[in-house]
Amino acid sequence: MAKRTALTLVVAAMAFVALPAGGASASHNRARTTGANCVLPPPKPMPPPGDFVPVVDNRYFPLPPGTTLLYRGFEGRDRVRDAVTVTHRTRTIVGVRATVVVDMVWLNGRPSEKTFDWYAQDKQGDVWYMGEAAFDRVHHRWVRAPDSWEAGRHGAKAGIIMEAHPKVGDAYRQEFSRGNAEDMGQVLRTQASVSVPFGSFRHVLKTRECSPLEQGVIDHKYYAGGVGEVRETTVAGGSADLELVSIRHD
Repeated sequence: MAKRTALTLVVAAMAFVALPAGGASASHNRARTTGANCVLPPPKPMPPPGDFVPVVDNRYFPLPPGTTLLYRGFEGRDRVRDAVTVTHRTRTIVGVRATVVVDMVWLNGRPSEKTFDWYAQDKQGDVWYMGEAAFDRVHHRWVRAPDSWEAGRHGAKAGIIMEAHPKVGDAYRQEFSRGNAEDMGQVLRTQASVSVPFGSFRHVLKTRECSPLEQGVIDHKYYAGGVGEVRETTVAGGSADLELVSIRHD
């Protein structure tokens, strides 16, 4: 769910390809491709602060405060545990009040990464990714990671992490901090099926992620309505998989 998980450290690069007709039609935000390159689609202008709402309740990316989603899986030969907690805290970024989500990753039982992600939803239902403060565990200490970024600072811009009405073929910038964070997403399917330890789901949104900064890697993500992300898997350029195991509400 959060951008910088054990899988998304090796996030995505390779072309978005034009999808065949079928399902919902593609929007004008379809990414352009050049050979095997992952090319940034045109940015979508961010609405003014007055066009944002205080909660994130997008069907595929709900963030009810007090919720923790637990994922388990692997990255290469390492066992991964990932806990994503929606806090009651907020952070104001470029005049927008964003929800703070804490993403904790353990590799083989040891703390590895900690990220504070910031999300906000506009009145149309799009969820914007406002930035992240990322930390790596180094010699038993948390050290701020160089790929941290915040919209409005050093030229960084917010991107869309989840559309209000995803359509097959839609492509969108998820974040933009030049040379540092340039992930993007593309909608592959809106009627996928997936089974994970937490349950089996139909009518699942399936997306692909890539970045021009990480050539040769592609991640697929699966989002269930009313739940959020239920699976994330690297399909090219690596070997990694995370699946939703449980959800806890405080």
